[in-house]
Amino acid sequence: MMTLSRRIILQGLLASVATSAFAQQQPSGVPAPNPFKFEDVIRRARELAAAPYEAPPSQLPEPLNTLNFDDYRDIRFRPERALLGSGGSQYRMQLFHLGFLYQRPVTVNVLRDGVPTPVPYQRELFNYGRNKIERPLPVNLGFAGFRLHYPLNSPKVFDEVIAFLGASYFRFLGADQKYGLSARGLAINVEGGDAEEFPNFREFWVQMPTPDTDRITIYALLDSPSVAGAYRFVLYPSRETTLEITATLFPRQAIANLGLAPLTSMFYEGENDKKRTDDFRPELHDSDGLLMHSGAGEWIWRPLRNPSRKTISSFSDNNPRGFGLMQRDRVFENYQDLEAHYHKRPGYWVEPIGEWGEGRIELAEIPTKDETHDNIVAYWEPTKAYEPGQEITVSYRLRAVAAIGGMHPGGKVINTFQTPPRASGSNEPSDPTHRRFIIDFAGGDLAYYLTDPDQVQLVPSLSNGKITHSFIMPNGHTKGFRVAVDVKLEPGQSTDLRAFLRAGNRTLTETWTYPWSVE
Repeated sequence: MMTLSRRIILQGLLASVATSAFAQQQPSGVPAPNPFKFEDVIRRARELAAAPYEAPPSQLPEPLNTLNFDDYRDIRFRPERALLGSGGSQYRMQLFHLGFLYQRPVTVNVLRDGVPTPVPYQRELFNYGRNKIERPLPVNLGFAGFRLHYPLNSPKVFDEVIAFLGASYFRFLGADQKYGLSARGLAINVEGGDAEEFPNFREFWVQMPTPDTDRITIYALLDSPSVAGAYRFVLYPSRETTLEITATLFPRQAIANLGLAPLTSMFYEGENDKKRTDDFRPELHDSDGLLMHSGAGEWIWRPLRNPSRKTISSFSDNNPRGFGLMQRDRVFENYQDLEAHYHKRPGYWVEPIGEWGEGRIELAEIPTKDETHDNIVAYWEPTKAYEPGQEITVSYRLRAVAAIGGMHPGGKVINTFQTPPRASGSNEPSDPTHRRFIIDFAGGDLAYYLTDPDQVQLVPSLSNGKITHSFIMPNGHTKGFRVAVDVKLEPGQSTDLRAFLRAGNRTLTETWTYPWSVE
């Protein structure tokens, strides 16, 4: 075995830094003999999957491995040291430091003229605030992730537009939006009995953008005990920023519960699911519903909940046209939060490219006691399990949605309420097996029918139990219709409710669906 001296190691590290500096300074326009491309990431992923999984070292040097939240938050990247600014690019890249929850180093490369150059760790890149770092940290330390800035809201201000930080999580924004939910590269075993597996992006390649384009391409290498994968992200910043994503996956083992295009969010309290807290804010959520566009063309709205125990809802489909976790309620008064800006948090809409075949959209709702924990996960799960030796490629668009008006032309659910089915002011005791669900539909062509509301019919249904009463009435405040459905269940039973509006044979609205059970 060759013995490596400290001098040899140091020479190697200095050579790495010199190579990085040269690549940053060399003139552009000279392509590499074999320019780096997505196929190189795919090859790396294929080779990874063919070998046993090796977990990256998680022990960071002192004192990085003992930083608490406040210590970590005090470490900030120096904006004047941002990368990608040379040559007139509209992007700036900043790196996230390792520490606190982020113990696994990732390598970040800059691609210029087809040449990948790793960004070496440098102490001068960061302001450490109150933290005292006595010992020098190695230049191959790596980073926790990175973020890109772009003049999203103003030509003179570089706003954060996307960030990759932690496992395979990433978030991105459109104009005048605030961070809320997250996306992930892959979800494994969200619903299974075994512990959930969190794949990691272990290396990134960021393409140096040219001055004449506003898009940027990012490659990522994913790894986990069950799968390795190559990802390509093409970012298009705009009012509703869009990502075009291609993933090529290589399973190491059979994966029983694999989630494609997973989204993670928070729902603590909303008008449909009150927790009766002392908090002055009426609602607390990053997303308030799951929107789906089925392969058959039906639009479905499922309000989110904070249940008493973990629940999984499945929506079977063939070649889905789209799904996403939405924040439909955009009224500040419904949140009253001047810091969190819940009314400005985006929805993420997944639009498959090509046919995804048979499968189901899965919605996991996990109980939470406060707003600090993400407790909602949505993803697509193929019916056919992925097996070792396969090479699977999927592509989709992911859009940061602000307004709800442009998703589809029909009427939409804007409110969901529930209450005991009794007269207002009545003092009679509530029957826990009997419940009234109230839904407000608005938009589309519903305003047209307000002058002749008798043409509009409510179409309710349920999977179990009995509908004891239902009614519909025009709602001039929303320029739509309010409906109510009273449901009776036996103790210990559960049901899935559905309702939509139609005029004759014409469907006027999306389909509202909601689960209910009697404990």
